[in-house]
Amino acid sequence: MIEQPLEKELWRTYDSIVGIDEAGRGPIAGPLVVAGCVFEKGYWHPDIDDSKKLTEKKREQLFQVIQEDALWFSIVVISEKEIDQKNIYKATQDAMLTIAQSADCAYCLTDAMKLPGYLKPYEAIIKGDSKSVSIAAASILAKVTRDHIMMELDQKYPEYGFKKHKGYPTKAHLEALEKYGVLPCHRKSYGPVKEKLEIKLF
Repeated sequence: MIEQPLEKELWRTYDSIVGIDEAGRGPIAGPLVVAGCVFEKGYWHPDIDDSKKLTEKKREQLFQVIQEDALWFSIVVISEKEIDQKNIYKATQDAMLTIAQSADCAYCLTDAMKLPGYLKPYEAIIKGDSKSVSIAAASILAKVTRDHIMMELDQKYPEYGFKKHKGYPTKAHLEALEKYGVLPCHRKSYGPVKEKLEIKLF
């Protein structure tokens, strides 16, 4: 629970604040999802916290609550192809900048991501999803959206186990990659996938 959100002090100066976070920088399969959220001045919810600290059931509940309570939110899905073209850092940064620029707000908080070229005041907060209610809400929107996509991929490719590992390079996922090969949803620039493709070429 975020008892004293960062926004509390900032709201004294800025009427509207957007918090931005992502889900899926580490997996070797599936998209990256970036989300932004703006709440009314003084907003607080006892259950909104870093998505990694919450159960799947709680995240699903809060996913609905956040969309109902937010003044504005945005969810951007970045394809595996774009990740491979740009690299994961640049893909994340570009998506966060797009959300920041489209949000009608006076101040921006990101989870540890700098936004070169952004013209409004902002701050990149380390572990921001544990300190800011807006970033935490964005982390939930991003995480739940990405999990839903991975569940769809699990139905399409049940032998890969996406339902369990969500595309992260677990032992089971790497074994499936070795046994069944590379899928269109795999990130071709990521080590284990890249190695598999290079072996196939030779």
